[in-house]
Amino acid sequence: MNSEFGKQIQKIFESLPPEEREAIISHGVTIVLSNLKKRVFLAESKVRYFEGKYNVSLADLDTNGIPDDADLEMHEDYVMWHHWDKVAQKIKKEIVSLEEIAQQGLSMGEFSLAGY
Repeated sequence: MNSEFGKQIQKIFESLPPEEREAIISHGVTIVLSNLKKRVFLAESKVRYFEGKYNVSLADLDTNGIPDDADLEMHEDYVMWHHWDKVAQKIKKEIVSLEEIAQQGLSMGEFSLAGY
């Protein structure tokens, strides 16, 4: 988003009554949380898939290493397994942050923290 457009949006947003601004942010947080929870479910499903496929947790595999007789598929899966685990961890952090906002609500002082 270019800065001029962002400034225009900010100006319009600030012109709204406080309860409207709070409602917009509250609804936005709800929508984003819903999307993030779907994404973390997908990522965790992928991690569980690999755990089931190889009958081992990623943590155990990291500790003990990939077996010497592992085929190329396992090596490729290991890379993807780590990817999905990192995605899940990152999204979980985002969810925690947004849930804090959702639980506390947004007082007028907190609008400045949201960039407004």
